[in-house]
Amino acid sequence: MGCPWRGGAAVAASCSDSGNGYDGWKAEIAAEAAAQGVGAKGIAALMGTSYSRETIAADRNQKSFKYSLEKFMQLRGADTIIKQGRGHKAKNAAFFAAVERQYGVPAGVLIAIHGMETAFGGFMGNTRIVAAISTLTYDCRRSDFFHPHMMAALILVDRGSISAETVGAKHGEWGHTQFLPGNALKYGVDGDGNGRVDLNNRVDALTSTANFLRQKGWQPGQGYQKGQPNYAVLKDWNAASVYQEAISIMGARIDG
Repeated sequence: MGCPWRGGAAVAASCSDSGNGYDGWKAEIAAEAAAQGVGAKGIAALMGTSYSRETIAADRNQKSFKYSLEKFMQLRGADTIIKQGRGHKAKNAAFFAAVERQYGVPAGVLIAIHGMETAFGGFMGNTRIVAAISTLTYDCRRSDFFHPHMMAALILVDRGSISAETVGAKHGEWGHTQFLPGNALKYGVDGDGNGRVDLNNRVDALTSTANFLRQKGWQPGQGYQKGQPNYAVLKDWNAASVYQEAISIMGARIDG
């Protein structure tokens, strides 16, 4: 089934509910990307992708956000995240204090997100980012949402931040805290000062997460529990209410 993508650009690319026609679509998107300034490396990365059926399977099977808070936290290993998170905070106290001074985001929130997203970097995904995000853009279900993230991924390839081979989560999220490419491009920070943003680097990823929350309206010194000013900002990180509540609870217990 075909449907047009309608965005800021005048060009409209097709989409599909199956992988049929993906190679033809890549040619359409490559022309659009080139017109928007994506360079040869980004275009080559796009053209080298294959339709990712594992990404589509994951996109159709997101059940955990529908669970009760108690079950969600149990399945995500909240007690383990809290216990290990306190250790991470103690071991890296100077780093987290410096991040909070600069961005106003306390350690507990960042550590809870880190633990929830990748078990503190234990598993950051095994799906090629460009292929995943291109597949989701081609898929009709949420093509409008993923289209800018796909273009951002191609720009990140041009810049050398990622390559066509770089792996992440099933939806194309990258690094320790799982940034979608558009957010990585906009909010990514070179936290360790080596001249490049690498979200597979823990320092860059956690600093970028703090920057993201601050840019989304985080108020330094204000609380982040339900009813407090910063609770609503957690929705910008993940729209699932059960996720927001879990982060607020775990963060408070890590910081407590």
